[in-house]
Amino acid sequence: QHGLDAALDNRLIELAREAIDEGLRVEASMPIRNVHRAVGTLLSYEIAKARPTSPLPDDSIRFQFRGSAGQSFGAWLARGVTLTLEGDANDYVAKGLSGGKVIVYPPNASTFEAQDNIIVGNVAMYGAVSGQAYFRGRAAERFAVRNSGADAVVEGVGDHGCEYMTGGRVVVLGATGKNFAAGMSGGVAYVWDPKGQFPAHCNSETVLLERIDDEDERGLLWRMIELHYTYTGSRVAKRLLRSWEISVRQVVKVMPIEYKQVLGAGHSTLRLAS
Repeated sequence: QHGLDAALDNRLIELAREAIDEGLRVEASMPIRNVHRAVGTLLSYEIAKARPTSPLPDDSIRFQFRGSAGQSFGAWLARGVTLTLEGDANDYVAKGLSGGKVIVYPPNASTFEAQDNIIVGNVAMYGAVSGQAYFRGRAAERFAVRNSGADAVVEGVGDHGCEYMTGGRVVVLGATGKNFAAGMSGGVAYVWDPKGQFPAHCNSETVLLERIDDEDERGLLWRMIELHYTYTGSRVAKRLLRSWEISVRQVVKVMPIEYKQVLGAGHSTLRLAS
């Protein structure tokens, strides 16, 4: 098992050598299987070791995979590396994400509705620090737990989403499970909630639920959804962007109470039905 993991990562390091040593852009495509775990992690170690004070520019290294990835795909992924997966992935995708970019979407030949199916497993983006992730489909339980600075767009999450989150931005273009935002103390989450069902699933002990009135903030949200569409071809994102003036009013902003006080924000709180 370890040999399979190491073989693929060693190949990635070899392919990326010109980027690591000379700052050149490289890209490659290859298959992946669920026996391949923590793909990209050893590569990120090599980058950190070789470039401790000069991180690579975004998208310097671009690897495209097809298949089903094993656990910890893109874990601790370094800045400058973009991993795109046409397929699906197991648990702990983008765990500890450290500046890199992870993109996952179903095979182009798929006939199912991506937003109704799980594309990445449990505990995706656990402890992410920085970087970006785009998932065309749903994540399973405990999405973005302890996220402290990364940005993500996903099309639905299971129970305990954004638990103990301290930073970053998470956009959920779909339904959530129970106990969303439990212990959340920082960062912001945006949940598209056209049916008004989200408040019942949110743990409101430490957060406020608001509408988005600020035009700059609306623009930032638009850009994240636009990137999600660009990277994944998401039908949900396309629909939201086409009817933006309606869609943006259906988004619930999840803002930690103490974080809002620190920022001195003054947006109106969304009133919940009793």
